[in-house]
Amino acid sequence: MKKIFASIFVAVMAVSVLAACGSSNGSEGNPDKLVIGFVPSQDSETIADTVQPLADKLGEEIGKEVEGRVMTNYTALVEAMGTNEVQIGFIPAFGYVLANQEHGVEVILKSERYGSGTYKAQYLVQADSGIKSLADLEGKTWAYGDPTSTSGYLFPAAQIANKFDVSDPETEFFGDSVQTGGHDNSAIAVYNGEADVATTFDDVRSDLKEEYPDIMDKLKVLQYTDEIPNDTISVTKELDDELQQKIKDTFLSFNNDEEMIKIMNEVYNWDAIIEAEDSEYDVVRETYEMFSDDISIDDM
Repeated sequence: MKKIFASIFVAVMAVSVLAACGSSNGSEGNPDKLVIGFVPSQDSETIADTVQPLADKLGEEIGKEVEGRVMTNYTALVEAMGTNEVQIGFIPAFGYVLANQEHGVEVILKSERYGSGTYKAQYLVQADSGIKSLADLEGKTWAYGDPTSTSGYLFPAAQIANKFDVSDPETEFFGDSVQTGGHDNSAIAVYNGEADVATTFDDVRSDLKEEYPDIMDKLKVLQYTDEIPNDTISVTKELDDELQQKIKDTFLSFNNDEEMIKIMNEVYNWDAIIEAEDSEYDVVRETYEMFSDDISIDDM
């Protein structure tokens, strides 16, 4: 697992030679154009089409051009914020911790789902698989979306590592693994028998019921992880305080805009947008440190 986290660390630290080409006019702290970065939790084309009205509305409220950009994965989003190609990011907890640690990215808001600012990851298996406990997963094939996903990878990996006293669950506990690129794809892999267990946010199955009407019956939740702070809206450190406050206030105003909240719910299952503090993500930092004690910038 440390090799995986080291590769993530390298990618996050990479500096894109194209960064200058993507820079906006105006001052760095108050650019004329802002880019919001999203990462697919479902089909990327669907997200691209869905989020632009949200970007347009933000731009209208703060008086700037705002582009919604769908990134390939969480690492790409963190890197783009590090080079200031993207100024606003919808980043999950682990991605935020890395972005804050390496690039000074600041959390301003987070999601609320079902009245809570936290959530759990779940282990999905086929209902008739005979798998009844985490111990039964040993030697099985694990499907996860992205190695920088908090619920899809980090918290389940930490739970398995602690429970079964292994340093690398992917190679020392599971028999095989497949990186699917998204929570929905992970669940579908188990549904189709391509993997034995998927780790996803709770409950990804609800997003798949239309396409897979029997998914609630065919897949069962084996277990949940500990509570995880919800995903964030974060901004680059370069943005000045006044602009950050305008962005924050505008997003909070979306709570009273039925169309905007509908978009947030369609894309990431957000029911509301609420205040967030950096200290809430200390539990994620502690989990990450389980696997990164010997990783430092000097080692990269």
